[in-house]
Amino acid sequence: MNFPKELLYNKEYSWVRVIKGYAEVGVNEQLTSSVKEIVFVELPKKNRTIKKGDIYLSLESVKWSGHLPSPVSGVIVEVNEELLDQPSLINKRPYKSWVMRVKLSNTGELRELLDAEQFMIQLCCPLKTNKGDGNG
Repeated sequence: MNFPKELLYNKEYSWVRVIKGYAEVGVNEQLTSSVKEIVFVELPKKNRTIKKGDIYLSLESVKWSGHLPSPVSGVIVEVNEELLDQPSLINKRPYKSWVMRVKLSNTGELRELLDAEQFMIQLCCPLKTNKGDGNG
């Protein structure tokens, strides 16, 4: 799987590209490779205020459907309407097929996201705690 170094990631399958106080948000390759072909998307509304954790995207594939929480807060200034007619673009080019552009209202939230290296470590080797199990 590919996780570009210039992006930030959350644990809920989203990536963020920060550009001068704005964030492009999309779906990472971890999700797109596991659900195969995305056949339907419900995009967020332009000019809507979104808070971190609010649902920004609903997706459906042939055998799966789900909702993704926003990794950032702000005002949605643009949505990628091309995805309405071609939702499979998210599968074909996940890091070019952004879903929404957000004017950030809380840049401090970016510190809670992971860079590519941190995300790969989390993905491959999640921290396990064995406190109190008597095996320590």
